[in-house]
Amino acid sequence: MLEIFPAIDLLGAKAVRLYKGERSSAKIYGEALKFAQKFQDMGAKWLHIVDLDGAFSATPQNFREIEAIKKSCDLKIQLGGGIRDEESIKRYVDLGIDRIILGSIALKDPGFTKNMARKYNIAVGIDAKEDMVAIEGWAETKEMRAVELAKKFQNTDIKALIVTDISRDGTLGGINIDFTLEMAMATQCFCIASGGFKDENDLINLNRTFMDHKISGGVIIGKAYYEGKIHLESFLRKFNH
Repeated sequence: MLEIFPAIDLLGAKAVRLYKGERSSAKIYGEALKFAQKFQDMGAKWLHIVDLDGAFSATPQNFREIEAIKKSCDLKIQLGGGIRDEESIKRYVDLGIDRIILGSIALKDPGFTKNMARKYNIAVGIDAKEDMVAIEGWAETKEMRAVELAKKFQNTDIKALIVTDISRDGTLGGINIDFTLEMAMATQCFCIASGGFKDENDLINLNRTFMDHKISGGVIIGKAYYEGKIHLESFLRKFNH
């Protein structure tokens, strides 16, 4: 059964959502801490946090806000955004963050990423524009197919692969299931779909696809919740138990 990851994207210590990764499109929804507490009350097990300030600046920025969230709730937290070195990883691990997401550095230094995965609970985040890898807060696209990068992490110690189709992110256009499946098959590890989640049909179709291919994984839900398009609590009851 799919694991559901409610999402908080942090920009200026506020919970925001972007449209196709564009910083200028940021829409502020309120205090991140309050949303974390709401997700816990709804029955979530995990919280997905992206430090957007960190992603855009290539160094973690919202440590105090993340610390406040961690101290205020019992949710497991996976966190990404600007984490490029072991010092940053250790700082968040010491804070109690359960899983660290490495994105841009996974492309730039796969060896470092694999080494960190042997020591810590690491997820690799691969974001793609038209199947090509995008890094640095999605501001830069590289000449490498996302699936080729995913293959580099097959049979490694990473705990999860987080896959985002940027062209769908924040659009409510539906998860790109074919792309997610291709990426999941490339690594054969726990795969989390992200970008464009729309409604329960996404959950049903993604769950069926994963089951058909014997893949375990989850889905990140953000804008659909913040815009009031779904009843997240009912999804959590149905899919997380």
